[in-house]
Amino acid sequence: MPRHKKISDEQVLDDLYEPILKFGPDGLTFALSAQACGLSAATLVQRYGSRLDLVEAVLLRAWDKLEAERAAADAEEALTPEGAIDFLIRLMPPHDAERNTANGLLLLREDIRNRNLRARGARWGQTLATALGRRLSSDREEAERLGWLMAAVWQGAHTWWAFNRNGTAEQAIRRVLEEWLTSMHKA
Repeated sequence: MPRHKKISDEQVLDDLYEPILKFGPDGLTFALSAQACGLSAATLVQRYGSRLDLVEAVLLRAWDKLEAERAAADAEEALTPEGAIDFLIRLMPPHDAERNTANGLLLLREDIRNRNLRARGARWGQTLATALGRRLSSDREEAERLGWLMAAVWQGAHTWWAFNRNGTAEQAIRRVLEEWLTSMHKA
């Protein structure tokens, strides 16, 4: 008779997110993972197979959680241009901005290298752009174009904030997004 899991896969993957963020995907070993989640390295090998499969599982779980946050924000934020800004700010908690900017680049690299993670990120990007577009235009084609543009401005503003540190991340990114919206209305 098989033994029941005392620690769920979801809990293991959640426990491993901080170490993968801190040490990067290449630094997530079975030994480090065992320390972080309370299971033996052998048990982790049995559950996930290879180290690369474990890394992929952790990052897919992170994408699932981000998608849940996106869906909640989409359901709750106003369908206005200002709501689009609030929607994006909600997806980047201010207390995580610096850590996510620096360490998140390691995860982004893995997301781009790994075919499954890249596909997951692309799907999330499409849902993000669609949610933003609904807040920016009632014309379907224009909404899609503007949604992608706003997502790009948001990501760029976050990156440039990491270099410049002009105010808090939320203040700086909100200011850039507001300026972008104002420039769109002038065009």
